[in-house]
Amino acid sequence: MADVKQLIENGEATLGLEFGSTRIKAVLIGKDRMPIATGAHDWENRYENGVWTYTMEDIHTGLQSCYADLLRDVKEKYDTTIKKLSAIGISAMMHGYLPFDKDGNLLAGFRTWRNTITGQAASELTEKLSFNIPQRWSIAHLYQAILNGEDHVKDIAFITTLAGYIHWKLTGEKVLGIGDASGMFPIDENIKDYRQDMIGTFNGLEKVKAFSWKLEEILPKVLCAGENAGSLTAEGAAFLDKSGNLEAGIPLCPPEGDAGTGMVATNSVKQRTGNVSAGTSFFAMVVLEKSLEKVHEELDMVTTPSGDPVAMAHCNNGTTDLNGWVGLFGEFAKKLGSDIDTGDLYGLLYKEALEGDADCGGLLAYNYHAGEAITGLSQGRPMFLRLPDAKFTLANFMRSHLYASLATLKIGCDILLKEEKVTVDKLYGHGGFFKTKGVGQRMLAAAMNAPVAVMETAGEGGPWGMAILADYMQTGNGKELEAYLADEIFKDAKGETMNPDPADVAGFDTYAEYYKKTLPAQKAAGEGFVR
Repeated sequence: MADVKQLIENGEATLGLEFGSTRIKAVLIGKDRMPIATGAHDWENRYENGVWTYTMEDIHTGLQSCYADLLRDVKEKYDTTIKKLSAIGISAMMHGYLPFDKDGNLLAGFRTWRNTITGQAASELTEKLSFNIPQRWSIAHLYQAILNGEDHVKDIAFITTLAGYIHWKLTGEKVLGIGDASGMFPIDENIKDYRQDMIGTFNGLEKVKAFSWKLEEILPKVLCAGENAGSLTAEGAAFLDKSGNLEAGIPLCPPEGDAGTGMVATNSVKQRTGNVSAGTSFFAMVVLEKSLEKVHEELDMVTTPSGDPVAMAHCNNGTTDLNGWVGLFGEFAKKLGSDIDTGDLYGLLYKEALEGDADCGGLLAYNYHAGEAITGLSQGRPMFLRLPDAKFTLANFMRSHLYASLATLKIGCDILLKEEKVTVDKLYGHGGFFKTKGVGQRMLAAAMNAPVAVMETAGEGGPWGMAILADYMQTGNGKELEAYLADEIFKDAKGETMNPDPADVAGFDTYAEYYKKTLPAQKAAGEGFVR
């Protein structure tokens, strides 16, 4: 403890901060790159005027609260405070839309990745660019605002993501890590920058030519992992640390998206590896050996933090509905006088799912709280169905909701693995879905029909991965990120790999077929079940 205290006081610790969809988290690491302190702040997105958003106050106070919580942890554990750091890294949910004018004023409310309000723009851009532009991407939001005739567009001087915005607030630098940038606009893996031909095509669109700005002028500069992305300004230090103890001058690495930090946290940046992030949203990322044969609207083409091509299947909906059911069971338990811990309740119900039938015994669930682009739905309505002769047991009920959390991801990944014949040697799982040992891991192995590994470090998640990227900038010494992770971070990493059970695979395939065939009912619910 004394050694860690000295390390903190010497300014040798490294900080990673990540804005997740329900929690902002800070992880402080030491020289062995393992966490020595953490901080957190819970928050929730708002649905206002048909848009999923967080306010600027939410963002600012959430960041400051998270950092203050980290300081409390440092004080309690080591009886000291943070004045200097070796490096800082900022990450956040990818995509979305934050437009600013020349004076740095936000021109429109933050539109997050969760929105499905850019269908026309995404479709037109996909056709014009011959490249899949998902609705979540920043360029789709920008073009939809143009199509909508929104007045603010003429005043845009800069657009960025949430991670890019926080980095800008702390450093004054309008930059973005290449992984996060690849969710704004397509990337050329050869030059590690935006696709210049596609920028030209976009600028040449009839409705775009009316504006005085050019796309290349308003996008953040692209940086790769390992590059210096500026340093903490005095204003940035005062903004982050309300106690006033943090000193300016700390170097920051390129800000990244949560997909990139998940890849780092699971050591899945090399070809033929992939990772699945499973929480409020789910996404799978597979590092490719070569480009895909076709353009698929169900798959994003993004990059690793080093700029290597990655195919990504992203689902807006994850465990929100599942969490709701667990909460309902918890409420019932309290009515019976039980004071069961929430974590124990999750463990109990998740393990019960292992006793269910491989195909869930005629039970079917949809976890759609929001729209889902992969299945073509603009609105979501959580739904549970069962056949009249179904085996309606608690085990099958829980298994059906675990399957539902993965079903849309499976639809997207089946295109990648079955149609495109992409080879994946191993998938790494991380996120809350995998906390109960062996349950989420087994379900994912069944859905993907591939080995799934969960490492002990995976529980640290994105903020730890971001701290690793900040450390890489300082200590990588020119080594490739893949080699740095293998040699320096995961050399002695422990974890467990689970191979798919053939019966589970067959059962999930049956469930998935019912799921796809019943999608029209989900669509009808979204259109008809309204207030």
